[in-house]
Amino acid sequence: MTALQDIEKLVARLSPEPVCDDCIAQTLGLSPLEHTDQSARELAGTNGFERRKDVCSLCGDTRLVTLQR
Repeated sequence: MTALQDIEKLVARLSPEPVCDDCIAQTLGLSPLEHTDQSARELAGTNGFERRKDVCSLCGDTRLVTLQR
């Protein structure tokens, strides 16, 4: 399974709660962060995934997050 597929599954599982790139990377053990950011941007606009500035459901910080509606 690719990192993109892992990210997609995690965000879908947490849906509709938003999750930031740092929490995605930490939860899935991904590195470097840039890879997580790039994959999350690829998801945006497909299958109800979107990116926006919001409060992350895992860490509580206001950041750029990914969610699925």
